[in-house]
Formats: sequence, structure tokens, C-alpha cells
Amino acid sequence: MTRGRRTISVPYPDAGVRARLAERFSGRARVRRHDRLFSTTRVADDARIVDVGCGTLGLRALEPGRDITGVDVVERPGYPGPFVLADAAEGLPFADDEFDLAYCSSVIEHVPVERRAAFAAELRRVAKGWFVQTPARSFPIEPHALLPAAHWLPRRARARYWRLGAGGHADEVELLSRRELADLFGPPVRERLGPLTKSWISIRPVAG
Repeated sequence: MTRGRRTISVPYPDAGVRARLAERFSGRARVRRHDRLFSTTRVADDARIVDVGCGTLGLRALEPGRDITGVDVVERPGYPGPFVLADAAEGLPFADDEFDLAYCSSVIEHVPVERRAAFAAELRRVAKGWFVQTPARSFPIEPHALLPAAHWLPRRARARYWRLGAGGHADEVELLSRRELADLFGPPVRERLGPLTKSWISIRPVAG
């Protein structure tokens, strides 16, 4: 900005700062979502849960005392519990209904569109109930890049714009609409931010 003859440079936050901001916001959202909706799964205290796309901690950060098996497509050597390296879209090494609940938070938008049906079928196969959350395509801020309308742009423009954001690659994320998630897991509920839908969550309770 310019004041008289003096020019003051205001640097845009670097990618590391933006990534930390994104993680802080998403972490708070996960806690609020969990506190409000996880109990609707009706999952018992001694239930077996599979966390597909668990990352470094996943559901264990919110439910540390539960019997949770983590699954991811990359090794997670620090994961504090049973862990399986597997790609759900190619098949999970579990029996039908081996788990009471399949948990999957902010993962399916990273699965290529043509592989999502197979991914969803495996989650439904290995568990009696599920909790599947994904950011809403209709929300105006792209939640990975933290950029307005980034996910609404054509791919080439999106890739250029994405470099200004919090990190990651534009071609690794394709957000879902309500109908797309419903087709995979059943009618979702809304997670709201004011009047806007921030994410969609499909829940099949374990009991009933």
C-alpha cells in the first residue's frame, strides 16, 4: 500500500502459514461436527470401527478410547493402533460386516470420480453402519486451498489459482454435491455455517 511517498509492502502469507490456518479451521470444524453428530451413529462403546483414510490420527483424536482400525493408502508408522495399508477402491482385506461402523471424514473428495462407486461399496460392505463426511461443493470457499470459488473454476484456471492457496494440488480434489454423496451412501445431513451448507454427512446408524 502507499502512504504519500512511502510504500509499505504487505506480504501475502506464505504457503506454510496458509496450511497451518487451514488445519486450524478444519480441526475446529471436525470437533464441532463430531460433538453434534457422531452420537447419531448409535455406535456402542465397545464397537469395532474402521477409519478409512485415517491420516496420522483421524478419529482417534476424537475417540481415543475406542477400538479403531486405521486404513490409508500410504504408510502411517506413527498411527497409535491397528493399521492396514489398503486402497478401499481396490478392495479392503476385511469380511462383510466385520466392523460396526465405517468412518470416513474428508476423504472421498480425493478419490477419483470413476473410482468412487467401488470405494463406497467397500465401506458399505465391511461395516453395519457408517459416518461419511465431505465438504459441500456449494460452499463458496474451497476448504483445502482456502480460496474463494477455486473449486468452481475450469480445471486449467483452477490449477493456476490454486497456487495462491493453502497447499495441495487442484487435480487431487473434486468436491461432491448433495446428490452425488446421496447416490453413494444415502441421504446426507447438512453441516451449516450460518445460512450456508459447509459439508454433507451421510450417516447410517449402527442400530436400526
